[in-house]
Amino acid sequence: MSVGQLHSLCQLSGVELLSLARINHRLGISSYRFNLAATDMSAAREKINQFAMTENLEVALLHAAPCLTEPGLLIMDMDSTTIEIECIDEIAALAGVGDEVAQVTERAMQGELDFAASLTERVARLAGASESILAEVAANLPLMPGLRPLIEVLKANHWRVAVASGGFTYFTDTLQQQLPLDATQANVLEIIDGTLTGKIIGDITDAQVKADTLTRLVGEFEIPSRQTVAMGDGANDLLMLDAANLGVAYKAKPVVLQQADCAINFSGLDCLVHWLK
Repeated sequence: MSVGQLHSLCQLSGVELLSLARINHRLGISSYRFNLAATDMSAAREKINQFAMTENLEVALLHAAPCLTEPGLLIMDMDSTTIEIECIDEIAALAGVGDEVAQVTERAMQGELDFAASLTERVARLAGASESILAEVAANLPLMPGLRPLIEVLKANHWRVAVASGGFTYFTDTLQQQLPLDATQANVLEIIDGTLTGKIIGDITDAQVKADTLTRLVGEFEIPSRQTVAMGDGANDLLMLDAANLGVAYKAKPVVLQQADCAINFSGLDCLVHWLK
């Protein structure tokens, strides 16, 4: 960000910069943290988010952000957050029902449909498909840029990292084999004799379950609530983001951008290290 952009941002958002608090040099990038004053923090955050999107910048208005050098918990959504794809859409494409399932997925992520009902509908359309298509998708999970560096930095600072997904354990289990994840939560697809039945076993991991997973892990890992971060992109992540001290929208749907504490819109996941104190 140039000095001119910073000046424009302050004028637009009604923010007054009081002092330069810190310059962080993390993962080869420098970021600047300012102490500031604003009469309306909510309005200022909205204006800052709009400016950042227009100018292709990463800017966050934060209050009492977690500290990188103290143990914490990061819990992330999987599809389109931890990985670059929506697994159910990939499965559906291989099963020959890709377009109809992808349309429902998009509406659910926008918050237009009840998530549990939409997931049940989408999974039902997979009935009769071979388990082999799951293995095909799992063998090529594209990790989101910046994921590995982010986890490495957090682990070096004694953080716990978890994934809570409205997707499926078939893929969260694969991620846990590839990455040093401390916990995962997802839905279990019913598979009989190598064939998908179109059903989910047990309760659905919906928005509330994701938020409850964060609360549960805070207790299990004995992490202070002020040291919690949640990241996601869809409406199903909103309760989880709200349950964390810092809720981060990652290349997210508009409904999430409007409600999250801050956003990462253009960078990799490792941008998060600059939002932490």
